[in-house]
Amino acid sequence: MLHLKSETGQRWLDQVEKNTEEILIDHAHCEKKAAGTALNLMFAYIEDEELCREMTSIVNEELEHFHMVREILKQRGIEFRRMKPSSYGGQLHELIRSGEPQRAVDRLLVAGLIEARSCERFGQLRKHLADAQLRDFYDSLFESEARHHAVYVRLAKHYAPESEVMARLDELATAEAAIIAAGDENARMHS
Repeated sequence: MLHLKSETGQRWLDQVEKNTEEILIDHAHCEKKAAGTALNLMFAYIEDEELCREMTSIVNEELEHFHMVREILKQRGIEFRRMKPSSYGGQLHELIRSGEPQRAVDRLLVAGLIEARSCERFGQLRKHLADAQLRDFYDSLFESEARHHAVYVRLAKHYAPESEVMARLDELATAEAAIIAAGDENARMHS
């Protein structure tokens, strides 16, 4: 369903356990970036009515999630601040081909893989966190991340035949798994 080639390992769960505050702050930033990605796609492909409609919904939902995470931070007395992001998103974006329609396909599939990894990580958090409030919170977000992933993959098929889209998704998912396996020294949602 999520087209991922790997599962989150114990290394990341250990990072979360030791750095829950940083993970929460990074999560807020991730939601904001996800809204920005959807908005940028809408501007780039304005002629695609279905894409624009779907991106509007995703922008609204991601911003709602951003504010939900900010509220959790506020309740816990954690100051929202800038922080160095993981290299995950940047490394994935480097894989995006230039020239249309390949660029559209890759932009949508990369966004979809990021949503898929978020979904998979939320699934880990809802199972492994000791904090009941956070377990419930991540459980509540799980389905929307899976839905966003499916939307991005479906929309990529507007720009290339399904067989090409799925082959490219397989290539990108393999690269994504290698990026996740390499990890990141900072505790982040995608480290």
